[in-house]
Amino acid sequence: MTTWPHKVTVYGKKECCLCDQAMDVLEKVYTSSPFELEKIDISDNPELLATFGFTIPVIFVDGIQAFKYRVNENRLRALLSQC
Repeated sequence: MTTWPHKVTVYGKKECCLCDQAMDVLEKVYTSSPFELEKIDISDNPELLATFGFTIPVIFVDGIQAFKYRVNENRLRALLSQC
């Protein structure tokens, strides 16, 4: 079992262009700075829809909200470089 130094959690849903763009950035960064990725689809969860429905994607790094709507590649790399 591989243990990654960081965990990135993405709250979003299918057919969301901003979610797709965020995933593109995450995948690009992953190639040089691997991390554990958890994708959570909010579509079928009323509580998550109420919390994140109008602000997706929402991205957490190590349990702390880091991005909303768009992922800044440089900031993500900086967050992942922290131990």
